[in-house]
Parts: sequence; structure tokens; C-alpha cells
Amino acid sequence: MTSPPVSNVGGTAQGMTSPDLGQRHGPVALLVPLSGPYAGIGRSIEQSVKLAFSTHGAPRLDIENTGGTPSGAAAAAHAAINDGAGLILGPLTKGETQAVAPIAQAAGVNVLAFTNDNSIAQPGVWPMGISPDQQVSRVVSYAIESGRTRTAAILPEGQFGRLMAAALRQTAARLGTPPPRIGYYSASFASLNATTRSISQFDSRGAGLMARIRAARDQDNAAGRRLADKLRTEPVPPPPFDALLLGATGEDLAELQTFLPYYEAGPPQVQLLGPALWASKAKAMATHDALRGALYAAPDPAAGLPFEQKFEATYGGGKPPSIDKVAFDAAAIAVLAAHEGGYTTAVLTNPTGFAGTDGVMRLLPDGHVERGLAVFRVEPGGPKIVSPAPQTLPSPASPPNA
Repeated sequence: MTSPPVSNVGGTAQGMTSPDLGQRHGPVALLVPLSGPYAGIGRSIEQSVKLAFSTHGAPRLDIENTGGTPSGAAAAAHAAINDGAGLILGPLTKGETQAVAPIAQAAGVNVLAFTNDNSIAQPGVWPMGISPDQQVSRVVSYAIESGRTRTAAILPEGQFGRLMAAALRQTAARLGTPPPRIGYYSASFASLNATTRSISQFDSRGAGLMARIRAARDQDNAAGRRLADKLRTEPVPPPPFDALLLGATGEDLAELQTFLPYYEAGPPQVQLLGPALWASKAKAMATHDALRGALYAAPDPAAGLPFEQKFEATYGGGKPPSIDKVAFDAAAIAVLAAHEGGYTTAVLTNPTGFAGTDGVMRLLPDGHVERGLAVFRVEPGGPKIVSPAPQTLPSPASPPNA
């Protein structure tokens, strides 16, 4: 048996000031969907968690089926707590976690959930997935510190877009740059087009140039006509931002790579920024001039290779899904915590953090999770790291760096 790759970064849990909440002993309960539409994901998560628990001296692991529903997750949480669970891993989704949280908190049991929705973060409940705010904060910070200080965003309506917007505003405020311009679009060509045109202020930018052309033409003489012809070759003034955060993927992103040049709101005047979802699309994106050079923040794939290789060697069947790395890290933290004083908030919120398969991370007492992500640039030969993932996180008492 081998030790899990998750470890404390730089020390143990001694000497911390976090509230000592949670349990010190008991089995670890894994709450996953082993039936229903998410059963395949649940079984894969179970395999990854068992891999972390294959170390010598790991605590007992109890597995409870949530069925992929909030009511099923609540029943699983009750069953786990009745069996003496000291810590809960999972459940999978935001809705399930919302059902489990009050049950676990009433019993004084901490929860490492697998969702990436940080709106459910609260003391004793940590969403372990890589959240939109973690991605946005990292890539926007990098852009601002590289001199792109006037930010804007074109984001989809809905929770994902709103979370990205909140992170953009918070990052701009933290770094002392002007408030960003933010526009939302619905799932239609017309809405995306209108939002892009509005955010870019294309009408007002082009209006001044058109007014000059009309004034020259209205002179009704040769000099005026020559001036009008010359003015027609002048570019439209640049947009009121030099960094643009996009929440689009798929067809929406394909349409944006046409709209942005048309409204003269793309490279090179504007640095495009996007979500970690771009990682799987980066090679295709690089075939479009408007998207080449775009930046996104995501885990360094090299960090997760040892886990992926061990998973494939143990179970076969190819590379595990990304959620398995989240589950494995949560499980490995549980194993480590069992040897360092128990599953208390004081242990879990070790300020030195943990080194996991998606990079360094730190659990905060309020339920939020900080992560060290890399910044990638979309290039024809494949995405290139332009800012490596940090190996350690700054002191919690200091403003986080990009």
C-alpha cells in the first residue's frame, strides 16, 4: 500500500486558532449516488475514494447510497451519523449538499462535499470542486497584474455567469482597478449579438467616426470628399476595456469569435479570459484568430498524472473523470486528518494547506476553499502555461496573490 499524494504543505495542524469543531473519531462516511442517473459517476468516485483509503492505518470507510436526490442524501446522512460517522465525504451535487448540511451540523460532523458551487460554503461544509470564483480570481488577477486593468465580461444568464461576475467584481476591487462592465446573454444568437454590441459600446465608438465622415462629405467639395474617403479607412476607436472575461463554451464561443472582431472588441487590443472549461477545447480554439492567445486558469495536468496512472493501473478502463480527483483529494485529506488529531475544523483548516492532485489547496473556517491554479494561454501547438500553479499559498492573513 502507498500513501495518498495529498499532504500538508509545510507542517502539521499544531498551533492553529481555528474553532475546534467537528468529531475527532469515528468512521468516514462516503455519500454517493450508486443508483439513479448518476450511478456511473458514483461508482467511479467510490473507486477513487477507496484508492485513498488503501493506505495502512486508514480509518474505516462506510458507503451510503444517495440515489442522486436531496431526499436520498438526507437519508444517507442520517444513516451515516447513526453509525457514528466522524466525517462525511460528498455528496455530489449542490442540492444534495444543501439537504445534508443541517443534518451534519446538528450532529457536529464536518462535510467535504464534491460540488464546485461555493454558494453552499459555510462553517463545517466545504465544496471541494474547482469553483468559478477560484478560476476567475486567478486569471483576472494575472491579467490585471500584466497591465490589463480595464475589465469587462460577457456572461451567460444563470448561476454560473453570476458567480463569475461576482468573482470579477471582487478581484477588481481587491486589486484597486475600475469596476468592470458586465453583460449577460440568454441562449440565443440575437441575445449574444446584442450583448456583445452593447458591452463593446460599438455604436457610440463608431458614431463619432461616422459623424466626422458625414461632416466631411457635407462640405460638398473635392477636399471634403478626399477627407471622407480617408476617414473611412480609419479604425473604430478601441472599446472601453482591455480585458474581457467570457463565460461561453460550445456554440456560444464559436459565435463570439465572429462577433468580437466585427465589433472590434477582441485581440490584440483586448485580452480574452475564460473558464477552466476551455482546457478541453483549447486546441480547437487555437484555430480561430479571435481566440488564439486567450487565457484561462485551471489545474496543471501534470499534478494529477500520478493519481490517474494509479487509478488506471488499479481499475483499468482509462482515465478517470475530473470529479474523481476532487473525491480522491477529499478522501486523502480525511485519511491524513485521522492521523493528525481527527476531523475537526482545526485540523481541516490547517493554514499551510494540502498538496493535492489538482494542486495546493487550503480549507478556510468559513467553508470556502482556496486553490493554487495555473494560467494557460491558447496556442496552436496546445495550451501553454504562462503562470505556473503556486506550490504554496500566501498567509491567510495576507491578500492572496494571483
